[in-house]
Amino acid sequence: MGQAGMAEAAVRYLRAAGAQPVEALPRPELRCVGEDERAPVDQAEFRRVLGNFATGVTVVTAPATDSGAPPAGFACQSFSSLSLDPPLVAFMVGRTSTTWPRIARAGVFCVNVLGAHQGELCRGFAVSGRDKFAGVVYDASPASGSPRLADALAWIDCTIHAVHTGGDHLIVVGRVDDLGASDMDEPPLLFHKGRFL
Repeated sequence: MGQAGMAEAAVRYLRAAGAQPVEALPRPELRCVGEDERAPVDQAEFRRVLGNFATGVTVVTAPATDSGAPPAGFACQSFSSLSLDPPLVAFMVGRTSTTWPRIARAGVFCVNVLGAHQGELCRGFAVSGRDKFAGVVYDASPASGSPRLADALAWIDCTIHAVHTGGDHLIVVGRVDDLGASDMDEPPLLFHKGRFL
């Protein structure tokens, strides 16, 4: 049984057992990480060890909110499914990201799951300070109008549901409004030990 199957079984069990819905915790106040909260772990060692965990690679996009401005988008490897009922996904973004405020203003986003052939496209979205969409083929996703990148393996169109703090990152939860996958029989783009696989 896959993750989705286990999640469905857990939801059925909790409903049958008469479980009460869990109330959401109050939203934490956004603040900087205090000196007393910093772990005694070297950042380079943290990255080296965690780099052993291979992740899929996505590009998170949002429509332009200012007239004449390009859409927003950034390369993101910290993406995950979160909940089946309701359908939720999550991604993490650095608090210093210059793209995140534009996505937040839009209130919607589309996660584009990249294929193994899209390493160069991903590199383009990992650079800040330029029009990341120059020369990129895309259309508007059906629910949010966010850029849906051509030849992506899958896309997940979302509305921002919640934002939580997570140290020097934000945890963005999106409610899935629409989604789809291509018919391409191609492996995903993976990131492992600082490079694409």
